[in-house]
Formats: sequence, C-alpha cells, structure tokens
Amino acid sequence: MSQPHIYRLNSKEVARATEEWLTKRGVTKEQIGQLVMLLQKDYFPDLTLAECVLNVEAVLSKREVQNAVLTGIQLDMLAEEGKLLPPLQDMIAYDEGLYGCDEILALSIVNVYGSIGLTNFGYVDKLKPGVLKKLNDKSSGETHTFLDDIVGAIAASASSRIAHRKQAEREESEQNASHNDE
Repeated sequence: MSQPHIYRLNSKEVARATEEWLTKRGVTKEQIGQLVMLLQKDYFPDLTLAECVLNVEAVLSKREVQNAVLTGIQLDMLAEEGKLLPPLQDMIAYDEGLYGCDEILALSIVNVYGSIGLTNFGYVDKLKPGVLKKLNDKSSGETHTFLDDIVGAIAASASSRIAHRKQAEREESEQNASHNDE
C-alpha cells in the first residue's frame, strides 16, 4: 500500500520565491530601502541605506509577508494575462478605486509591525514615491494593483521596525547613562 502524499512546506523555498518574484516584477530590496529612508530620515539623520535594507530583509523574512507578496503578485499576473473572472478582471486590471482588497492584503503585512507601520503605509500609499510611482504607472502594460501596496507595506513595516528598535536603543543608552551617574 502506498503512502499518500504528505504536504511539507519548505520555508526556504517560499523565501527564495518571494525574493525571486519581487525581482521579476521589477522591485529590489534597495528600492524598498529607499522608501524606508524617506520615511525615517527626518527622525534618524544617521540612518543609512544599508540599515534600511537590513530592516527590509527582516520584514521579508516573515512568513506572513511572504504569503502576501506571493498572493498579490499572482493576482496581478493573472489580471495581466486576462485570466480572472469578470468583473474582478477589470477591477484589478484597472486598479478600480473602490476595490480595496489590494490595501487589505498589504495591511496584513503592516499589522505585524503596529500602528506606526499603518500611518507610514497611508503616507507612502498616498504619496507614491520612488518605486511606487513606477509600479503605479499604467502605461507599462503591467498590472501592479497589489504589488504597489505590498511594497509600500513592506517599507512601512521596515520603518516601524527601525522606529521601535531605535527607541529601545535610546532607552537602553539613557538607562546605562543614569546607572553610570550613580
């Protein structure tokens, strides 16, 4: 008697696929890092792009983030190929203003990192700086209805991660200084 196929998820494969599909869809970690820099440079003037990219990588290492990236990219590609059922096909292909599922998927990423991430996401979603402008450009023939929001959410989450870590560093430094004064 044969054993039924047992589903086993390979987490490293999911992480690799996430990075691969972001690249295939024209998004680099450095471009996301530039969005993080935009969001945090006024608060942390010594922040480097390398530090921003490191935090982007940390966000991308989360399984919930990988799931959202892969799901959003797949939906964008299906819309690009005209393979969705109407009226969903047009809603995604034309990034219909009243269709909010793209933002909801992106918020699943932001929710991992708290309310600072949420406000940062709203800001970059409205402003559409850097790579978000390119992803939002409909003239390319590509559909990035989900991906532009997902990239904004990754940047917002990395920004939130930096803010929380920098606050913890500041508090630890102040605590150490007060102990040294005693």
